[in-house]
Amino acid sequence: MNLKTKLKEYKLSGIYNNIDERLSYAKQKSLSYTEFLELILEDEENSRRDNSYKKRYIQAKLPSHKTFEDFDFNFQKIDMKILNDAQTCQYISEHKNIIFIGNPGTGKTHLSIALAIKAIQKGYKTLFTQVSEMLHNLHISKADNSYYKKLAYYIQPNLLILDELGFAPIPNYSVHDFFEVISRRYEKGSTIITTNKSLDHWNEILSDEILISAIQDRIIHHSITFRLSGQSYRSRGIKK
Repeated sequence: MNLKTKLKEYKLSGIYNNIDERLSYAKQKSLSYTEFLELILEDEENSRRDNSYKKRYIQAKLPSHKTFEDFDFNFQKIDMKILNDAQTCQYISEHKNIIFIGNPGTGKTHLSIALAIKAIQKGYKTLFTQVSEMLHNLHISKADNSYYKKLAYYIQPNLLILDELGFAPIPNYSVHDFFEVISRRYEKGSTIITTNKSLDHWNEILSDEILISAIQDRIIHHSITFRLSGQSYRSRGIKK
């Protein structure tokens, strides 16, 4: 069994893909055994890191790739100190939440995706979903007895992004499902919520006053709130 066959068998793809070039380089530079070993182990480490990132990125189900570098901060005034702190992802390790409140087109989803990418880069398991999609999936899962499995799917990520809360009222039969997700993630995972409704107007989204209070209490207790104002990016011809 030759060297490359063994590398493939042991699933050392980072070394496998670079071994020929590394052997040639080691010979050319007269590398010591230790230097050569460090070099090929670095290849393996980089390969595994890249593969892990790609896997987490796919699992996050982001609707698009948007970064902070793409965002027009001249158009949308934001407290950059707080936003820069959020980019470190410390809020995830502290199980804090982030709420983006603003009219449609003001950049809420863009910023939530950019934060999701930062989280993925730092190794956090992340999931993006529209609120309506999540509640629909939870509702239909009751028909085949997979509800708790689907509920776990939304509870387990280190960071859950719930997009477009408030664009339509939550059906009465889904209010408790929404509470279940928020309640079970409380102080165990971080949640980013984008909404066009300020907190004092959530009665327009949720019909149960008691659950509104319980949901808001768990979201706000450890949270960072950004209020986005101004006209829509889309109304001025900028796609966001």
